[in-house]
Amino acid sequence: MKYNFDEVNNRLGTYCTQWDYIEDRFGEKDLLPFSISDTDFKIPKPITEKILEVAKHEIYGYTRWNHHDFKSSICGFYKRRHNCDMKEDWVLYSPSVMYSVSLLIRLLSKPKDKVVTFNPMYDSFLTVIEDNNRILISHSLKHENNTFVIDFDLLEEQLKDASILLLCSPHNPTGRVWTKEEMEKMVGICKKYDVSIISDEIHMDILIKDRLHLPLLKYYDVYKNIYTASSCSKTLNVPGLIGSYAIIPDEKIRDAFLHQTRRKDFLNSVSIFGMYATMVGYTSCDDYIDQMIEYLKGNMKYVEDFIRDNLKDFSFEIPDATYLAWIDARKVPFTSEEIQDALVHVGKVAIMKGEVYGDNGAKYLRMNCGCPRSKLEEGMKRLKKAMDWLYEQKK
Repeated sequence: MKYNFDEVNNRLGTYCTQWDYIEDRFGEKDLLPFSISDTDFKIPKPITEKILEVAKHEIYGYTRWNHHDFKSSICGFYKRRHNCDMKEDWVLYSPSVMYSVSLLIRLLSKPKDKVVTFNPMYDSFLTVIEDNNRILISHSLKHENNTFVIDFDLLEEQLKDASILLLCSPHNPTGRVWTKEEMEKMVGICKKYDVSIISDEIHMDILIKDRLHLPLLKYYDVYKNIYTASSCSKTLNVPGLIGSYAIIPDEKIRDAFLHQTRRKDFLNSVSIFGMYATMVGYTSCDDYIDQMIEYLKGNMKYVEDFIRDNLKDFSFEIPDATYLAWIDARKVPFTSEEIQDALVHVGKVAIMKGEVYGDNGAKYLRMNCGCPRSKLEEGMKRLKKAMDWLYEQKK
């Protein structure tokens, strides 16, 4: 079916984190938000129809996830969309991707072990490492030729005495899709030093440029010590329904993961709506995904054109993946604090500052472009208004 991503949907008054609780992060109400990474799009029709069908049953009892229908929907999606094979037994339910990452860190390392991740980083990576009493080893990506690259000599040095490489693939916030050569090098180094790899692949479907996402699982024949955490929630905009999955080929670690979830954390029953969202989303919603990607490409092109024509000191390269615009403000003659103050108090727009994602994100902005074009246009106008005011004050 044809989806209308231009449709404006009012999310206020729904306890929406992005809209109703914007003051928590930015200190002001009534801001136009481009912050937390969910979209302002309605979900695919088949998911809505299934949820309504289940709701009308009027019984929401304890629900099992450990069955063929749930696990095969994930296996089939990976095969169909990413040409990646896996066994159903490898698939485990989890309430969220970061729950899986946190538990895997504890299962694959000991307190005070080193965990390497890339900087800038998804901000939850910082806390999931340090609050689990592990040592964060930050690998600063280099900005070269309008993209972000890995320093493999440095990475090898960092991994020599580390326990885990925590990977975000595609990468949040830069939007990088790791190339075949990069993936092979990372896997090769980790194999050399017996370093486990945990890959957060929640953005895997939102490919903006002509890039191929390579699931870490594709390298299982090369290296066995690999683990994946993902969800349909970013792609299909269903995080409020609760549900994700971990893919764990190693039987010992898989059993330990299950023991923790069932015997210690008591996550024995799945959210019935989240389970159906995954099953239907991964079997009946490819048309939605394809259309959304095309729409997001247009959004990114709009941001690129607007910045080029109106914000001379900013620069922006359309990302390989994700609906997150990583905007370079390093040449802007104002501090990050001055920029944020103007955005919030003059432009009345909420855009994440890059420092949230590590010190290597300084003087960047992360803008969520998963929204109708009209909202994005208004947001860019507000960004310009804020910057025009700053430049005027400088005169």
